[in-house]
Amino acid sequence: MRVVLRALALVFAVAVSATAQNAVPMQSKPLDPANLDRSVPACTDFYQFANGGWIKSHPVPPAYSVWGSFAELSENNQSNLLTILRNAAASGDSQASADLRKLAVYYSSCMDSASAERAGSQPIAPELARIAAIRNRAQLEAEVARLHSKGVPALFGFGAQQDAKNSTEVIAGVRQGGLSLPDRDYYLNPDKRYADIRANYTDHVARMFQLLGESAPQATTDAQKVLAIETALARPAKTRVELRDPNANYHRMTTAELAQLTPGFNWPSFFSGEGRSDISTVNVQNPVFLKAVDSLLSSTSLDDWKAYLRWKIVDGAAGSLSSAFVNEDFRFASTLSGAKEMLPREKRCARATDAGLRDALGQAYVAKYFSPQAKQRALEMVRNLESVFHDRLRTLGWMSDTTKAQAVTKLAAFTNKIGYPDKWRDYSTLTIKPGPFLNNQIAVREYERHRDLARIGQPVDRTEWGMTPPTVNAYYNPSMNEIVFPAGIMQPPFFDPNADDAVNYGGMGAVIGHEMTHGFDDQGAQFDAQGNLRNWWSASDLEKFKRGTGLVASQFDTYTVLDSLHVNGKLTLGENLADLGGLSIAYAALEKALAEKGRPPLIDGFTPEQRFFLAWAQIWRQNITPEAQRVRINTDPHSPGQWRTNGPLSNMPQFAAAFGCKPGDPMVRPDSLRPVIW
Repeated sequence: MRVVLRALALVFAVAVSATAQNAVPMQSKPLDPANLDRSVPACTDFYQFANGGWIKSHPVPPAYSVWGSFAELSENNQSNLLTILRNAAASGDSQASADLRKLAVYYSSCMDSASAERAGSQPIAPELARIAAIRNRAQLEAEVARLHSKGVPALFGFGAQQDAKNSTEVIAGVRQGGLSLPDRDYYLNPDKRYADIRANYTDHVARMFQLLGESAPQATTDAQKVLAIETALARPAKTRVELRDPNANYHRMTTAELAQLTPGFNWPSFFSGEGRSDISTVNVQNPVFLKAVDSLLSSTSLDDWKAYLRWKIVDGAAGSLSSAFVNEDFRFASTLSGAKEMLPREKRCARATDAGLRDALGQAYVAKYFSPQAKQRALEMVRNLESVFHDRLRTLGWMSDTTKAQAVTKLAAFTNKIGYPDKWRDYSTLTIKPGPFLNNQIAVREYERHRDLARIGQPVDRTEWGMTPPTVNAYYNPSMNEIVFPAGIMQPPFFDPNADDAVNYGGMGAVIGHEMTHGFDDQGAQFDAQGNLRNWWSASDLEKFKRGTGLVASQFDTYTVLDSLHVNGKLTLGENLADLGGLSIAYAALEKALAEKGRPPLIDGFTPEQRFFLAWAQIWRQNITPEAQRVRINTDPHSPGQWRTNGPLSNMPQFAAAFGCKPGDPMVRPDSLRPVIW
């Protein structure tokens, strides 16, 4: 089972002051009254009341699919990364650190558009020739292993993972995969909207094959082969809701048992091709899927498989090849995202460098833009919220003392990671050199692949981070029982040293509480203090917990996003629970602070309690294209911003009291439907 990080958002998240040098200021006031829409009562639609002015004046920029507080902060960070990379590329300083020199070469090779145009598809020609030379199933499987080693996960996913039921051990894991569209339903749903996407996708694949030199008829035929194979892989794949059940995705077995499950696949050869012939234990996320792959390898012709592998090669490389490939890649992607323009090359290259040389750029970023004082201040706030959460756990009326003791033990065992890793990656074995950018990307993928597979059989490294320091996000990892806040999100509007407590608790405080609550959401609650998948609940308490979470799932099922498209309450349950719990914890912390410091005067006519909820709402303000919204509803475990605001607040009597809402108002859920959990 692959443990999923329980992140605050798909793209972005929490914050504290970074005292960044040369950072672009995010806003002039912590809460700008101009962002409100006072024509809509707060008790009718608080999201619109709090953000309507901003929504009207901030359309989605042409190169983006979504624009909001997180996107604005991400742009600020990207500007800072570009400053680092431009300076490194321009200096040519032979005395600079080895990592800075690698950053300069990596970024410069990405920016070399003239070389990319001259090279065309030549950077992938050797791999395409290997595929063309395949003559039997053994060679086909060998090529699948080779592609995995180069960061192209054809057919399925494979890598190291923490054993969910023995969190001190790293084992090998096999996951369902092999698809190119966002989700299995894009292949299987008969609705015309999905059929149109499939037709567009098939045309896209054919266009790419033509760029590789195939005739139009042959390219069309091969594209249909690709769609047929990926559709066959989609059928046995679990849905995203099914993948949220950690016990259902845990099937630890020996390699002998794996061979019995898939007798036609030569696993010893695959493991050897990955450089790990010593693997003896594997977790299989979805045995039904793996059996289907084994059968499909026998029933599908080699020519069809060659078309599929050629597609995986060009699809993974397209963004780094000549403009013909880049433009076609964007053309199809824009049909799913709604973006009207491509990002400038320098921004694409900055993102690619952040994703590739993650720790090298991250170390340079925190040295320039993140102070030790900011790290300490964030840690203090985390500990403050943990103290409040501890008190709430001890006084829960619906939970027995036995289960409370287990919950308190788990909270006390949290590891808090703030800003950046204590140990950086060693890139001394990685060679980056001038030339086609794809070659450097492949070098990085091979480095990361070797690093990942080397973890198998070794003790768990609890210093590992799942995000880069400049990332605008935060997460909870259940197998590590840790909450992690990268430096990149530690800025306004989430935390502002010049703002009042109400704004900071409604922003960063609620987000810290969100990540803490992930340890006790419907997934996190299945892991114990050591990160093991183990039930620590009494039967009675677990039943009460499920009743409460069921109310939340049913609530979000009712929310309409586009025409007949609804939020999926089961898919988004963990995030919705974390929002509700995080807000409840942060609000209690604010009330404690107000009791200790005294109540401040009104600001812009709002009480501290009202400003707390306004601060939460502004985090989730956004404009989004309809295309991107549809993809997110199908694939994203986070609800849209409107419902991340109105959903949890309508369950909080504290919100109703703050704005004088009455029973029957849209922002007040009836007591019989209101969950009381954390």
